[in-house]
Amino acid sequence: MSAPPSSKPTVSEREAREVAEAAREQEWRKPSFAKELFLGRFRLDLVHPHPLPSEEAAQRGEEFLAKLRDFCETKVDGALIEREARIPDEVVNGLKELGALGMKIDTKYGGLGLTQVYYNKALALAGSASPAIGVLLSAHQSIGVPQPLKLFGTDEQKETFLPRCARTDISAFLLTEPDVGSDPARLATTAVPDGDDYVLDGVKLWTTNGVVADLLVVMARVPKSEGHRGGITAFVVETNSPGITVENRNAFMGLRGIENGVTRFHQVRVPAANRIGPEGAGLKIALTTLNTGRLSLPASCVAAGKWCLKIAREWSAAREQWGKPIAQHEAVGSKISFIAATTFALEAVTDLASQMADEDRNDIRIEGALAKLFASEQAWLMADELVQIRGGRGFETAASLAARGERAVPAEQVLRDLRINRIFEGSTEIMHLLIAREAVDAHLSVAGDLIDPEKSLSDKAKAGAQAGAFYAKWLPKLVAGQGQLPYSYSEFKREVDLSGHLRYVERTARKLARSTFYAMSRWQGRMETKQGFLGRIVDIGAELFAMSAVCVRAELLRTTEAHGREAYQLADTFCRQSRIRIEELFGRLWTNTDDLDRKVVKGVMSGTYAWLEDGIVDPSGEGPWIADATPGPSERENVHRPIR
Repeated sequence: MSAPPSSKPTVSEREAREVAEAAREQEWRKPSFAKELFLGRFRLDLVHPHPLPSEEAAQRGEEFLAKLRDFCETKVDGALIEREARIPDEVVNGLKELGALGMKIDTKYGGLGLTQVYYNKALALAGSASPAIGVLLSAHQSIGVPQPLKLFGTDEQKETFLPRCARTDISAFLLTEPDVGSDPARLATTAVPDGDDYVLDGVKLWTTNGVVADLLVVMARVPKSEGHRGGITAFVVETNSPGITVENRNAFMGLRGIENGVTRFHQVRVPAANRIGPEGAGLKIALTTLNTGRLSLPASCVAAGKWCLKIAREWSAAREQWGKPIAQHEAVGSKISFIAATTFALEAVTDLASQMADEDRNDIRIEGALAKLFASEQAWLMADELVQIRGGRGFETAASLAARGERAVPAEQVLRDLRINRIFEGSTEIMHLLIAREAVDAHLSVAGDLIDPEKSLSDKAKAGAQAGAFYAKWLPKLVAGQGQLPYSYSEFKREVDLSGHLRYVERTARKLARSTFYAMSRWQGRMETKQGFLGRIVDIGAELFAMSAVCVRAELLRTTEAHGREAYQLADTFCRQSRIRIEELFGRLWTNTDDLDRKVVKGVMSGTYAWLEDGIVDPSGEGPWIADATPGPSERENVHRPIR
């Protein structure tokens, strides 16, 4: 029999960081455009000319998009899904028949074999009809069973599970637990070896698709024992296995139609043949899956931006204030300009990162993370501006608008639906830290031992010599570059001149690298605690990446489509808006309230300011802040609802 499940592990901050560090890809040899930016090297050649899908891939993708568009226009009622908080079974079954469950699965397993570019376009299209459908398809394919099996599965696992995932079976990804989010070192779900099986015990929270899933990817901790190296490990689990209970279907502020739940495992037997990769590789599998999996989220943000622009344009032409359409008032016009330019930028960033992922010639870990970070933050701002443009109607629900005879525009719903994107698949704060870690990797690889308090004097001396050699070559290159030459990037100089923006990117990338080096020198081992500084460094890098993407996309559209002139105008507008944000961020690197904020937080947590909370009634209900997740048999009804 299996051993009793262990208690929730207690780990130090250092141990938690070591677990995360061990899961990072250490041996990647492909160049990264974004990583080079953070090092002060503007490698435009890595993204220009803009990569393109093959004709065959484009034709296959366009044919599916046409079928999907017809399905969304004729079979999907987004208002019904919002009202009933559920995607009708007939819609899900229609998506299965269409092949939408297998968009990213190879044709030899019954899938459609779409590229990342067209997969994202399909998600954007489906998500515009109903964001809940976009989430269903994305959670199934971007992080569910198909993607980790594609990357790490055996031939037998692919042949067993991928045909099911392509046509009939919905999958989900289970990592988060009630007391474990972005700190997987504390993962409490266990998988204890027992003969040819593992026995799973634990509770998983926020299992998107979990309520209706047929197959699960589950992350669990294997105890170290004789013959077992142990560690966080990934498994494919059949949802109908004895001992699995979906204990709750969770409800949220937005995305009301998603099937997200709480799943309990009690003595669930999983064949060892269902283990993905070796023991201890689970976190690395999860993070690698997310490298491209995160790109599905920017796709939904692109769709939201396009819709916000459409509604802003139509409403601002129809609504008059003080004798003229509100679009002609500068206060409203500036918002419309922001929405238009930013939508262009989000599509540029998403398509560029996706095409780079398809070509597999670049390391796109940072690009994928930057796209997720930038898109989720900017899309939320665009939706907020749309609500402001709509005024009171923006705050009113679509159903209420329709009931009193006006167009049912769900602006407030889009705002609610988009809010989770700043948390999904790595919160903005975690993205800042993840990207910052990759951005300073070159520094840590040569000087890390210098600032590690546990290293010996001899190790520090060796690191000092290594760092000296690196910086002697690197620092002089940050002094001058093409950004200071007036005719650089002249191929981007048309009726609208984008060359100056690319020169700005080159100069600013060097300035960013100098700022990072100065901070490393100033704070050394305390650098990782300066999360405010690191967040601003990452945000500057995100803006530079977006500026590069819009310029490259504008030039692509100039040479391949009829909208080149307009694309140049949008790119120019975005770059000018972005440069203002970048200069503000640089100012806040060194002039900020970070130290004061820490003092205030200390006071808040010690109760110094508790008097400030007087004069209110707290409407919160009773109960613990974090639900009990003690392993054991379920005492609740199983609300699992497979769709057939």
